[in-house]
Amino acid sequence: MKITWIGHSCFLIEKDNFKIVIDPYEPESVPGIKEIKETADMVLCSHEHHDHNYRQGITLTSDHNNPFSIKQLHTYHDDVQGAKRGTNIIHIIDDGSQKIAHMGDLGCMIDAETIEQLQNIDILLIPVGGFYTIDGNQAAKITKILKPRIVVPMHYRDDLVPFGFNVIDTVDTFIHNMNDVMTSNDSTFESNIVFKNDIQTLVLKPRNI
Repeated sequence: MKITWIGHSCFLIEKDNFKIVIDPYEPESVPGIKEIKETADMVLCSHEHHDHNYRQGITLTSDHNNPFSIKQLHTYHDDVQGAKRGTNIIHIIDDGSQKIAHMGDLGCMIDAETIEQLQNIDILLIPVGGFYTIDGNQAAKITKILKPRIVVPMHYRDDLVPFGFNVIDTVDTFIHNMNDVMTSNDSTFESNIVFKNDIQTLVLKPRNI
């Protein structure tokens, strides 16, 4: 599988020419992130907020066979069982040999049942910015519980580029909690990439900046 961070919580996942876009954002909804224009076979949305559900930005095609199985886990966008911001869907994307979990706008710590459903995840895409989602400390705790091979932080701000909402944190809190961090100048990586460490934190560059 090839994974590309488009920006914010939006990723492109590809295998055998089949493309999935997760959490496309509405134009000008995320500061510093350019408009999304993609062609894909499938669109997945973790919830119906405008920075995660812009299906109109994706031109759908049906030319390719789907190599993935997809499982949804229902969680919350806040720590009060959805009373503030509603529900959230975690998507598990499985190609038969590797699994990716996109955590959406997870706003709470995950319970034992959800942890059980997320066992043997290879790649974890997790929000770390806080305010609207879990923060960097919570994201690090969840990552260490799930023990993926690779974790990619998302949904944070960067003051140097810049991008992201002012009210959310940078990636720094998260990476300070992690032992092995690699910062890439690329937005894309292959799922079969091999690292020496048990959990490799991979900080990507958003493609649409």
